[in-house]
Amino acid sequence: MKLKKPNFWDYKKPNLFSFLLLPLTIPIFLKNFFTKSNGNKFEKIKTICVGNIYVGGTGKTSFAIKLNAMLKKLNFKTAIIKKYYKDQIDEQKILKKNNKLYCESERIVALQKAALDKNEIAIFDDGLQQKSLSYDISFVCFNIQNWIGNGFLLPAGPLRESLSSLKNYTAVILTGNNENTRHIKSQIKNYNSKIKIFDAKYTPINLKKFKNNKTYLVFSGIGNPNTFKKTLLINKIRITKSIVFPDHYQYTNKDIIQIKQLAKKLKTRILTTEKDYIRLSKNNKKNIDFIKVQLVIKNKKNLVNFLKTKL
Repeated sequence: MKLKKPNFWDYKKPNLFSFLLLPLTIPIFLKNFFTKSNGNKFEKIKTICVGNIYVGGTGKTSFAIKLNAMLKKLNFKTAIIKKYYKDQIDEQKILKKNNKLYCESERIVALQKAALDKNEIAIFDDGLQQKSLSYDISFVCFNIQNWIGNGFLLPAGPLRESLSSLKNYTAVILTGNNENTRHIKSQIKNYNSKIKIFDAKYTPINLKKFKNNKTYLVFSGIGNPNTFKKTLLINKIRITKSIVFPDHYQYTNKDIIQIKQLAKKLKTRILTTEKDYIRLSKNNKKNIDFIKVQLVIKNKKNLVNFLKTKL
């Protein structure tokens, strides 16, 4: 069973639990220290990795989709690469919409297939920590609201790598809801003064179907449920109740029956994310709506120019 991310990971300062778990971070620290990138660039195709060092909920899949659309407009033949995980069928289905997806148990196999199909650019959804691959461009995604949490490595905190690893990457994407990012950008530049930073905002694209005078029971099983909830509130969607499940949670019939019974009792409608909606059975989708969200790049022209110079 998947577990929900512990709340203390996202405290601004480490608490007692973090310090008690600190010795368990040593293996990850040593692995990161001694594992250097030794992968060769794949000459037959350009590669871009969209990943994170904070575990889950940073918007990398949404950015990979946006990036793919931007590159298509620049007349590149593109493909998206994603390592196959049985519990991530939701993301795979979303990526398949309007995108050419290569999904294999080994990323290198997917990349080879994309190259054989004469694709010019392969966009990796995740893969920064696979040091056997070397990318032409590497994007690190952060959610503004969570940033780096308490700043500790797993399992004492939410980080796969420390912030010092930013010196190894090309650019940062900050995703959120128009929060102030000045202090975050300052921290990033302290570790890599040359790294490019781009801002992105979550924007619902099907708001018209949701009336402001209605109230909603909201449920989600995603990496960052707080940002989802904040997106709804900013767009004046009234939330009566919010239920959070673990990331990539597989809903049972019992779960959905309980959610619908509670909504009936509260006299509200039911709303979830597109990812969660995809994981529901056809019968369970009845009387449940979902918000479709896309990332809007604030400094899009700068990003386009950046891509042109790198590719």
